[in-house]
Amino acid sequence: MAADVLFLEYPKCSTCRKARAWLDGHGVAYEARHIVEDAPTADELRRWHRASGLPLRRFFNTSGMLYREMGLAAKLPDMGEDAQYDLLATDGMLVKRPLLITPDAVIPGFREPAWAAALGLSD
Repeated sequence: MAADVLFLEYPKCSTCRKARAWLDGHGVAYEARHIVEDAPTADELRRWHRASGLPLRRFFNTSGMLYREMGLAAKLPDMGEDAQYDLLATDGMLVKRPLLITPDAVIPGFREPAWAAALGLSD
């Protein structure tokens, strides 16, 4: 399962550090990717969003400073999906983190039960 699991993180984020420790503690092999230095592309985000089955809004870091500074809560409802993917791809700090991608699941944010289920672990 090594390269089958992608973990997008911002290393200074405490939730990302907790998620990494959780993955390591459960012996999960994964590829780690710095969400700012190697930000997701619009195409990746489109693919992951569709695979997740979640509303696109869940992929935005709504508690982040950049999200608030840009006034995105008011702007997103009037933006089309393509524009939202393009916006997310401009800065990894806009993307909800950590982001777990497996062959069968895409989960923005760290929720242990959801991650355990996606990875076939009993937690």
